[in-house]
Amino acid sequence: MAVSEDFITYLHEQLADLGEITGKKMFGGYGFFHEGKMFAMVGNGAFRLKVDDTNRREFLDHGMEPFHSGGKKKGMPYWEVPVEVLEDRSRVTAWARKSIAIAHAAPAGKK
Repeated sequence: MAVSEDFITYLHEQLADLGEITGKKMFGGYGFFHEGKMFAMVGNGAFRLKVDDTNRREFLDHGMEPFHSGGKKKGMPYWEVPVEVLEDRSRVTAWARKSIAIAHAAPAGKK
């Protein structure tokens, strides 16, 4: 499934307060990067942020689950952002800042 250019443009606008965010098409989706570290992605039409123990509760409280790729049983560390958060620029920026910190804290070679 191709990623909508309009959706990518919208996401970049929502994340504009984060400074320089780059992106590229990957594996049929799209990755968002801060200083070379991937912190978010679009896949299957959904925007997802990187999650670990520091921000997982926020996603769980909104009923979100990890992204599963193919037949893998274990989810990836990217969880869908709830629509009400995505549409609120200040909230999505705050959530994205946490995901950026997670991406930068990950050991080299981890995405």
